[in-house]
Amino acid sequence: MNLLPPLPHSARRALVCLGLWPLAVAACLGGFAPPAPLPAEETAVATEASAEIIERRLFEAVRYLASDELEGRGVGTKGLDLAADYIAQQFTDVGLNTQLYDGTAFQRFQMTVGTSLGGTNHLTLVGPATDEQPGGRRIELKLGEGFTPLALGGSGVLDLPVVFAGYGITAKDLNYDDYAGLDVEGKAVIVLRHEPQQADSHSAFDGKRHSQHAPFVRKLSNAYEHGAAAVVFVTDDYEIRDKVDQARKLWQEAIDELAAANARFQQQVEQSGAATLDQVEAHRLEVEKLLERIRELGERLPAQYDPLLNFQSGGGGDARRLPVVHCRRGVLASLFEGSQLDLAELERAIDSGPTPHSRELAGWRLAGEINVDREEAEVKNVLGVLEGAGPLADETIVVGAHYDHLGLGGDGSRAPGKQEIHNGADDNASGTAVLIEVARSLARREPRLPRRVVFIAFTGEERGLLGSARYCADPLVPMDKTIAMLNMDMVGRLDEDKLIIQGVDTAAEFGPLIDGMNERFGFQLTRQSGGFGPSDHHSFYAKQVPVMHFFTGTHPDYHLPSDDYDKINLPGMRRIADMMTQVVVQLAQTDSRPQYVEIAARPMGGGDRPYFGSIPDFAQQAPGYAISGVANQSPAQKAGLKAGDVIVHFGESKIGGLEDFDSALRKYKAGDKVSVVVRRDGKEVAMEVVLGEPR
Repeated sequence: MNLLPPLPHSARRALVCLGLWPLAVAACLGGFAPPAPLPAEETAVATEASAEIIERRLFEAVRYLASDELEGRGVGTKGLDLAADYIAQQFTDVGLNTQLYDGTAFQRFQMTVGTSLGGTNHLTLVGPATDEQPGGRRIELKLGEGFTPLALGGSGVLDLPVVFAGYGITAKDLNYDDYAGLDVEGKAVIVLRHEPQQADSHSAFDGKRHSQHAPFVRKLSNAYEHGAAAVVFVTDDYEIRDKVDQARKLWQEAIDELAAANARFQQQVEQSGAATLDQVEAHRLEVEKLLERIRELGERLPAQYDPLLNFQSGGGGDARRLPVVHCRRGVLASLFEGSQLDLAELERAIDSGPTPHSRELAGWRLAGEINVDREEAEVKNVLGVLEGAGPLADETIVVGAHYDHLGLGGDGSRAPGKQEIHNGADDNASGTAVLIEVARSLARREPRLPRRVVFIAFTGEERGLLGSARYCADPLVPMDKTIAMLNMDMVGRLDEDKLIIQGVDTAAEFGPLIDGMNERFGFQLTRQSGGFGPSDHHSFYAKQVPVMHFFTGTHPDYHLPSDDYDKINLPGMRRIADMMTQVVVQLAQTDSRPQYVEIAARPMGGGDRPYFGSIPDFAQQAPGYAISGVANQSPAQKAGLKAGDVIVHFGESKIGGLEDFDSALRKYKAGDKVSVVVRRDGKEVAMEVVLGEPR
C-alpha cells in the first residue's frame, strides 16, 4: 500500500534532510490505523534498506504508538493493549519467535491501575462515658460533609483510641519530634497538614516554603513507622486563614470594581447632562457581569472556612493499606473540649517554639469502616526471541524499551491536573520503534548470530520499572545466561548528534566496543557512569547483568501532552537503530561474555541523607521494603543484607514500603549505628548497619 503520492527520489531525500519527511507522510495519512506492511518490492530492498524506507517504517511505528487512539498508552487503558498487540504482530512479522507464553508473546501480570471510593464508608467519634451518656457521646461524620477517605490509604474496620500528633513530623536534625513520648501503637492519629511556622521566613522548616516533612506521604510514613493504625488529616489554621484571606480579597476586589464602574457611569452622566440609551445599556451589562462575579466569589468564600479535601488529594496508595481520612476541623473540635488548649491554640503553641504539643485525647475513639477499592488490571511485557546458532546459542542478549506512557496524565505528568492525552512520542514510542527496527535487521541477517537475542517491550516503566522488575524476577531465560542488556528510552530527539549512553563502565569490554563503533557513526557521546538509573536497565544491573542505556536527552515536551510524533528526528532514530544493531552483532560474536563491573555509586536517592546502599526490588508488593541487591562495599553489604531481603524495621521505625524506609533513613546521620530487621526465607533476621556519608 503506497501511502505517499509519487515523488522523485531527489525530492524525498530533500524532505528527509530538511526534517520535513514526517510532516509529508502525516499529510498523506488518513487516520491512525496500524501501518500496513511494506509492499513486496520495497521489502525486497529492505535487506539493505535505504534511509527513506527505514525512516518511513520508524515514522509509521511512532505515529501509530503516539496516536490519540492509543490513549497515551496508560496502564489499564485499551490503548496500552492495542500497543502490545501491535508490537507482538511486528515481532512476528519480522521473524521473531513469539510463541513463548501459552502460544503468545505476552508475559502477563497484575498491577494496581487506579483507586476509587468503596461502597461502605462511615465514621463515628465516640466520646468518654458520662452519667448522662453511659455509652459515650456519639458524633456521626457524614461522608463528603464531615470526612473523606483518601486514596493514598487503604481499607479497614476501625474502633481505635485517638491521639493528637501535631504536624506528624519527626525531624531529629531540627530537634523536633511530634511523636516523642507519645504512644500511638494501634491508635488513630490526628495529624495537621503542612508544618510549623509557615508564616516565618526564618523557620527551620525551610522558611515559608514547604520542606521535605510537609507531604502527605512523609507524614503517613512517619505515622506507620510509629505503629499508628489509622491517620486522620486535618487542615491547619494557617492554611485556612490564608485561603480565606485570598478568597475574601478577590471578592472585595470585585465589589470595588463595581463601585468604580458606578462612579465612571455617574461621571459620564454629569459631564454630558444625560446618559444615552447605549450608555445605560452598556452600564447595565457591566453591572450584571460584576454582580454575577461577586455572587460567584461570595459563594466560594464559605468553602474556604473549613475545606474538605477530595479523595485523590494525597495521591495513590501503597502496600501499607493504612486507612487514611481527611476531616473538617469543625467535626474534631469536640475532641479538644475540656482540654487546656483547643486545636487553634495548640497550633499557636507549637509555632511558638516550634515545640511539639502532642497528647492523648482521653476516652475518645474512632469507630466505623473505610473502603478504598483498588482496581487491578492485567498488563503484559511483549517478547520476541531470535535464536542463536552454535555453541554459545544458550547465552542471551536482551534488547529492551518500554512502551507504556502516562495516559491522560496524573502522577508523573508535568501538567498536574490536566486531563489530556499524553502521547509520549519520544517517551517511549521512539525507543519501541527502534526496538522493532533492530529486531527486523537482525532477523534478516545471515548467517544467524552465535548468541540468542531476546527483544522485550516493557510495560509499567512509568509506574516504577514494574515490567522489567517482573521479567527479572521471572525471566524467560535464566539471568545467569543473560550476558548483557541494552535499553532505549527516549531516543527520538537527537540534537547536534548528542547521544547519551549510560553504563559503558558496567563491563570492561563496553568502552572499547563503543569507541570503535562510534568512529563510524560520529555521535557526540556523553557517558554516564553506573548501571542504576530511571529506566528498565536498572532492573537488570541489579541482577549483575552489564547494561547500556541509550538516550538522546530530555526536552521541554517531556511528560507533557505536547510530546507528539511530528517532533521526532527520524534520521537520528535511524542512526541509533543502526548503531544498536551493530552493537548487538559485536556482542553476539565476541568469544567471551562481557565481564560485569560493579560501580561504586549509590543506586537510589540523593540529597543529604546518609548512605545505606540498597537496591529496591520494584516487583515485590508485600509489606516491607524489598531489595534486589546491595551496592559493593556499601553499609548494607557490610551489615550482611543481600538480594531478596525485605526490610521490616529500621531502628525504631516499622517499614511498610520504600517511602517508609526513605523517611526512616533521613532521621539518622552518617556514622550512626542502626538496627535493621529483615524478612529472609520466612524468618526475621536482625543485624546492625553503620551508615555512610551522603553521596
